[in-house]
Amino acid sequence: MRKDPVCAKCGGAMSPGFVVDQGYGSVSVSTWQEGEPRKSFWTGVKQRKDAQREIVTWCCDRCGYLESYAAEG
Repeated sequence: MRKDPVCAKCGGAMSPGFVVDQGYGSVSVSTWQEGEPRKSFWTGVKQRKDAQREIVTWCCDRCGYLESYAAEG
């Protein structure tokens, strides 16, 4: 991932941020999960914490275009 990406839509400067993931009584940064989703009776989807990466999202200061990357672990 480049340090300061340029917007692919309009060429504007982009600022780093993150997408908020809100659960029942919790707030966290969204994550990318490696592999195919597997159903879980209790949680909906089984998760492997060792195979997750936080998602970094860049927003264009000019047009609002969003570009997301799985942060390096």
